[in-house]
Amino acid sequence: MARAGIGDRVEGYHAVVAAVEAGRARTVRIERRRLNRDEYTQLADSARDAGARVEYVQDVRPEAMTSAPQGVVAECRPKGVMSLEAAVEATDPAALLVFDHLEDQRNLGAAVRSAVAAGFKAIVVPKRRTAPIGAAAFKAAAGTLERVGLVEVSSIPDALRRLEKLRVWTVGLDGSGDRSLFGFDLLAEPVAIVVGAEGKGLHRLTAERCDAIVRIPHAGPVESLNASVATALAVFEVSRARGWVS
Repeated sequence: MARAGIGDRVEGYHAVVAAVEAGRARTVRIERRRLNRDEYTQLADSARDAGARVEYVQDVRPEAMTSAPQGVVAECRPKGVMSLEAAVEATDPAALLVFDHLEDQRNLGAAVRSAVAAGFKAIVVPKRRTAPIGAAAFKAAAGTLERVGLVEVSSIPDALRRLEKLRVWTVGLDGSGDRSLFGFDLLAEPVAIVVGAEGKGLHRLTAERCDAIVRIPHAGPVESLNASVATALAVFEVSRARGWVS
């Protein structure tokens, strides 16, 4: 079971729908004024069918943890976790997304959304010193956090060492990289894309443990890309290299 707090609070229409479909929702609260829309009445019916308690309230915003909960919040069972070995086996060849202490959970959620769209089925996160995977992350992910396996590790550098033993290449994203992300030959192999914190990039030990560091070339005068944007480019380049998208 994931540590307390991961996915136990979900807000936003798509995130709550996905939590209900995953069987994690315990209580779903919906604003009464939303019930004139078919999708919200269908959500209420689906939640009841899944065994959740449905409550109608005047306004969910006073209890919301995000600024725009879209009229619905849910209390859920925590999201389960998987082993690193199972994550490697989730796709063939392996394709993992590793977060090295990302600090903004909205960036994390947006990055997961891109990863799932690109065909990734597992992410790796550290247990400490990282963005909490809370309501904002689930809302930004728009339901895709329910569709990706979650691996929690005590140390990202140690996880990279374990991935080496599992014959998975580790490729870090960093502006200091001496190779371009685009056309990088290892992306068609079993690979883990490692994303660093906003502004700070990869931690020193994490970078040292990566098999390669690649950069995203810029045509314009931009110092760096948002972490979720950089991740989106990386995961779709992996997908392109494998023929998952064309």
